[in-house]
Amino acid sequence: MYYIGYDIGSSSVKIALVETKSKKRISIISEPSQQMDITSIKPNWAEQDPEKWWEYLCKGTKRILLENNIDAKQILSIGISYQMHGLVIVDTNKKLLRDAIIWCDSRAVDIGKKAAKELGEEKYGKHLLNSPGNFTASKLKWVKENEKKIFDRTSHFMLPGDYIAFKLTNEITTTKNGLSEGMLWDYKEKKLADWLLDYYKIDVNLTPPIVDNFENQGNVTPKAALETGLPIGIPIRYRAGDQPNNALSLNVLHPGEVAASGGTSGVLFAVSDQSNSKEFDRLNHFAHVNYTNEKPIIGSLLCINGVGIQYSWLKKITKSTSFSEMNELAGTVDVGSEGLMNFPFGNGSERMFNDQSLGANFCNLNLNIHKQEHLFRSALEGIAFSFVYGMEIMNADGIDVEVIRAGNDNLFQSKIFSTTISSLIGRPIEIYNTTGAEGAARAAGFQKGELNDWSRSMNDLDKVIEILPKPDALKYKESYNKWKIVLEQKINNNDNHGK
Repeated sequence: MYYIGYDIGSSSVKIALVETKSKKRISIISEPSQQMDITSIKPNWAEQDPEKWWEYLCKGTKRILLENNIDAKQILSIGISYQMHGLVIVDTNKKLLRDAIIWCDSRAVDIGKKAAKELGEEKYGKHLLNSPGNFTASKLKWVKENEKKIFDRTSHFMLPGDYIAFKLTNEITTTKNGLSEGMLWDYKEKKLADWLLDYYKIDVNLTPPIVDNFENQGNVTPKAALETGLPIGIPIRYRAGDQPNNALSLNVLHPGEVAASGGTSGVLFAVSDQSNSKEFDRLNHFAHVNYTNEKPIIGSLLCINGVGIQYSWLKKITKSTSFSEMNELAGTVDVGSEGLMNFPFGNGSERMFNDQSLGANFCNLNLNIHKQEHLFRSALEGIAFSFVYGMEIMNADGIDVEVIRAGNDNLFQSKIFSTTISSLIGRPIEIYNTTGAEGAARAAGFQKGELNDWSRSMNDLDKVIEILPKPDALKYKESYNKWKIVLEQKINNNDNHGK
């Protein structure tokens, strides 16, 4: 018997099958083979047709069952992970009214800024643990202001994962952590932040009913079964945004644990049980998958835009054959890259710098000393230093880091990168061989009250290696401190230039 998990991204839909008893991966695939289209008819806009998500989910589900010769009747339940912060709206007949405004669309930035100014830090800081920002609530306000005819026909708004759940079950629901992604969960009052909808003059009844992450969230309809190849009547048992789900996949569920990823961008997702923050402008705070009103578990997220994309850029311009080759050459250079420093901030404004765009650059380049291998080493160090800088922001916000867990498919594959971070923070980094789709599939078999046992089993199943801090970390600390001094000079110069 099997569980099936879906990870609805903006580039593809990933689908995983895991065996129910062992929880081991049977197969994982992606649809389509090429990246999905993102429509951008104006600068900083990003939209997708939700029906395309459904089309690829259906196609991929039939393919994974066929390729693995699995009878659909052996699928017991469904887990869903999805791209966060998006907006999907439907009418009273549950028909789409427009394409989804997805996570990377920034048209509602000014709406969020205006709301923050008028509501005041005392209100949004204590109740939302975030500024209203460019999240789902602000995007819905944009539709109200700019597409009145569409807004007037709106019956419900949804997040991308809510829409997929609806397509499977014909029931429109959402979750607490889903609402927190849209800046619509009040942590202080422990309920829907109806006051923000009131401020935006949006009817609170547009909000779907709330279901728990780990419960029966509806059953597959005959229509959905026909389109997907799934059995009629099996339940959705789990739903969460991609970053909380990634944390769950990495067994990051308890205070002190941090999930990290170093793909195109870099993410730190730190778990705590504190319902307050001073850093709601540089960090985002979301209800974690195991959040309850009785025990509020929060995931504090820090995003660094320009990490893996810079290393990929370096691979392209140096015409290197592989990242492994780059990592091997970087290993021939000592800690500190003989004075060469890298600042990997060339992929847009960085939230942890209060939305400043510092740009990417190398400093102290010596044409007589530095070679290609120095560029590779300094790139890995600069990206690692940016993670450490982000953790210092988290520490200042009262978040303690005990262990970092990361996937085995990104920058953390580099021993230089992982060792640099581990040595600077004095904590181990555990590398796991798992994916978000697998995590969603496994979570589809989770039962309430089994969290600790479930967590231990995942640790035993997926752990690949543990990177420990170097006993003598002096060279790492010296290099980081020099880098940090230059970084803060750049930040100050940027501030003064802006004035």
